[in-house]
Amino acid sequence: MNLLDYIINDIKPLLNTDKVKEIQLLFNQLTYSHIPIKNAEGVYLGCISENDAHCFDSEKPIQDYRYSGEGFFVREDTNWLDILEAFAQNSANIMPVLSKKNVYLGYYELNDIISLFNETPFFSEAGAVLIIEKGSADYSFSEISQIVESNNGKLLGSFISKFENDVTQITLKIGNANLNEIMQTFRRYSYNVLSGHEDDNYLIGLKERSDYLNKYLNI
Repeated sequence: MNLLDYIINDIKPLLNTDKVKEIQLLFNQLTYSHIPIKNAEGVYLGCISENDAHCFDSEKPIQDYRYSGEGFFVREDTNWLDILEAFAQNSANIMPVLSKKNVYLGYYELNDIISLFNETPFFSEAGAVLIIEKGSADYSFSEISQIVESNNGKLLGSFISKFENDVTQITLKIGNANLNEIMQTFRRYSYNVLSGHEDDNYLIGLKERSDYLNKYLNI
């Protein structure tokens, strides 16, 4: 995919010498969380958030509030996953794009980048989602891949979905496999299986034995 095709220039950066009312007017017309600001030489100075802009004196120049500028941006060669991370870290739905020479090229919209994520095999390919966890010092992605592939599964994607109290939670997308066998193998390797297919024979077996025991004790 060519990310440069997703760069937008519909909204030009405001000058730092423009009055605050100009940026307030833009926010009233748009749904963006931030608006880029540049100086007279075209140098990108950062972004002003909507929340901040509406607190400023509308008749003052934007440069009077330069302390509120947020300097986030991505480069023209930044990969889409790092771009998505930049959106999340800055709670923004617009992301300025700069060249290697710090020339402002335009911006990405959050929805466009998310749509690229939705087109990856992790979401687009048929398969099952499996959530597992293990001690942070004990798991390895090579072991996880081996477990999936040794059961004739195909790992379509994986990511760390939670990290807490020295325990790492990992979400897997698995295609072309018997998920029950994969889950049982993970358990043999001391992984805790948090979520999987509803036909998890291991859990069904436990429930059946528990029901039988309760029935026996109540006789």
